[in-house]
Amino acid sequence: MPFVLIRLIRGLGRSRIWVMPAVIIVAVFLTSWPLMVWAEPSSNTITSAANYWWWFLVTAATVGYGDFFPTTVGGRVVGVYVIVGGIVTLTTLFTRIAAAIENAKGQRMKGTMDLDMANHLVIVGYTPGRTERLIHEIVSDEAHALALCAWDDIQENPMPAQPDLGFVRGDLAEEGVLRRAGVHRAARVLIDARDDNEALAVTVAVKHVNPEAHTVVTLRDMSRAVNFSYIAADVRCVQWHSPRLATEELQDPGIAVVYADLMSHGGRNTYSTRLPRTLPQVRFGQVQEAMGRSFTTTVLAVQHEGAVINPGWDTELPDSAVLYYVGERRLSAEEIARAVAP
Repeated sequence: MPFVLIRLIRGLGRSRIWVMPAVIIVAVFLTSWPLMVWAEPSSNTITSAANYWWWFLVTAATVGYGDFFPTTVGGRVVGVYVIVGGIVTLTTLFTRIAAAIENAKGQRMKGTMDLDMANHLVIVGYTPGRTERLIHEIVSDEAHALALCAWDDIQENPMPAQPDLGFVRGDLAEEGVLRRAGVHRAARVLIDARDDNEALAVTVAVKHVNPEAHTVVTLRDMSRAVNFSYIAADVRCVQWHSPRLATEELQDPGIAVVYADLMSHGGRNTYSTRLPRTLPQVRFGQVQEAMGRSFTTTVLAVQHEGAVINPGWDTELPDSAVLYYVGERRLSAEEIARAVAP
C-alpha cells in the first residue's frame, strides 16, 4: 500500500486536476477585491492589500476568524460571493482528487500501472489456485514485497486482499511489461509459466532485463533444464509439481541443487540401515560423529516408533532404530557397529 500512495501523490502532482480549482479561486479573488473596495468605506482596513488576502483566505475556506469583516450591505454580498466561490473551488478540487484516486485504484487493479518497487520478488505467470498457494507459502515464511505479473487474459488483480501485492498484466515475454513489474530492480524472480516452451521464452526476457536476479523456473519436464543453462548458468530449475521446492529455492538459493544431487544416481546418495541388536544403547551424537569420521556420512533422521528428523545430540537410540544417512555407499549394520563401538 505505501508504494501505491507514493505513486498516487506523484501522479496528482503531475496531473492537471489543480488547474480548474486554481482558475476559479483566482477569478473570485481578482473580481471580489475591486468590488469590496467599491462597497466598503476607506476607513475599513479590510480593503488594504495587506489584509484583504487574509480575509479572503479564511472566508473562502469558511473558517471566518472575524478579525476583519465588511460593514456595508454591498460588502456582505461580496462576502457571500467569496464564500460560494470558496465552496465551489473546494468541491471541484475534492471531486477531481477523488476521481484521480479511483482512477489510480482501477489502474492498479487492472495491472496497467508501473510498480514503484525494488529488491522485491516477482512471480511471472499465474495459475488459479496454485499461485495463491505459492504466495501464501512465501509470505508465511517471511515478509517480503511481492509483484505478480500475469498474461492479458487475467483482467484484474486475482488477489486484491493481499497487502502490498503489486499486479501487472501483459505479454510476459515483452521487456516493457517486465519493467512495469520492476523486474529490472527485483532481487528474485519466479517464472511459473503455463508450459515449458513459454517458460523458456519468458526466462530469456527476464534475464535480458535483469541478469543479476536470482531466477527460479518451474518445469514439467526436468530434462529440459539444460536448455535454460544456455541462457544463464545461474538459472535454477525445479519440478513444476513441487511448488514447495520452488519457494524454498527462492528463499534459500542453491537448495534445489542439493535436493537434485540427493535424488540423483551416482555420487553421494541417501540410504538407510537398521542398528544391530548386539550394539549397546548409544546416543545419536555418538553415531553421527563415528559415521562421519569413519565413512564421511551424515545422518539425517532416525526411525523408531516414528521418524525423527535431525534428533537431538543426546537422544538415546534403541538397538532397533533405523538410520537414514547421506553417503557414498550403503553401510552394513556390522560396519556401523564397529565404528560406534568404543
